[in-house]
Amino acid sequence: MDDAQLKDIVSLTNENAQPNLNELALLVRNIEPLCLSVKFFGYELARALAAALPVREGLVARRQNLASKPSTQTDLESDWAAYWCSQLKAPVIFHRKLWELSYVLQAIHDHGSLRSGARGLGFGCGREPIPSYLASRGVEITATDQPPEEMEAKGWASSRQFSECIDALYLPNLVAREQFDRHVKLRYVDMNAINDDIRGYDFCWSICALEHLGSIAKGLDFIENSLETLRPGGLAVHTTEFSFFNTGATIDNWPTVLFQKSHFMEIAKRLESKGHRVAPLDFHVGDKPLDKFIDVPPYSHDWHADMQTSWGQNDCAHLKLSIDGFPSTCFGLIITKAD
Repeated sequence: MDDAQLKDIVSLTNENAQPNLNELALLVRNIEPLCLSVKFFGYELARALAAALPVREGLVARRQNLASKPSTQTDLESDWAAYWCSQLKAPVIFHRKLWELSYVLQAIHDHGSLRSGARGLGFGCGREPIPSYLASRGVEITATDQPPEEMEAKGWASSRQFSECIDALYLPNLVAREQFDRHVKLRYVDMNAINDDIRGYDFCWSICALEHLGSIAKGLDFIENSLETLRPGGLAVHTTEFSFFNTGATIDNWPTVLFQKSHFMEIAKRLESKGHRVAPLDFHVGDKPLDKFIDVPPYSHDWHADMQTSWGQNDCAHLKLSIDGFPSTCFGLIITKAD
């Protein structure tokens, strides 16, 4: 049976526009409505919980000594996450991307590198706000991304998630243009072959980039190779995709790979054997309601026009999601290079 025949069998209607009543069609025809119901109840819960968060004023950055860990509802309810969201001028919503931004900035702060004159290196920066924010603090930033022609070949250009020019990194609500231009430069870098002249940084980071390097092995190699860009004692903080139901199977050798507990244990052991320090591994994915809401496709960027008009695309927040059928979330690794 080919794909066209299978599509005919499971379609909602037959060639006469009548309900398709074969057994397989009857089994699958309500899956999409069920998925949409789960999705939008989850989104409404996330909105309600975010609206119920207390108004917090006068927050300051405090040392947290974060573990290497997955995103959780508790983290985004914390004062430390609220502080970094306020610094980024973003409302606290229960979205894993906000967790990643807060996690990276907290790790940089705890390392003592959120200071004027520090040197930071971002991998796969895309259009994230961290370069603009760090520039506002006087940090010298080299923001990197893949060359535009490579992004075109991979089909990423249409998503506008990469930095085709320095302007894509500039956020006027976070930093004045003159200060941004003084502190931020853009460089095209292949994360699978980091240039030998990129050295001596106080810290480096990446946000959900290393899972796109082609394989799990390449992602783990990148984590180790990123330490070569740092001074002794420098910080590397990386977030990536984590398939947290460790059933054995995962996605590898694909445009987006999914790391498991065993892979993070492997890279931690490898790095520690060479004298580097890895923040303790914590694999608890949380036990609050939004930790148990696993979003499913279609995600908001793939909604058809009627869905966008009726339900909007904003504030569709989730901490966990299905990636190719695997329940997944973000996982952050914090590594200090050997002295």
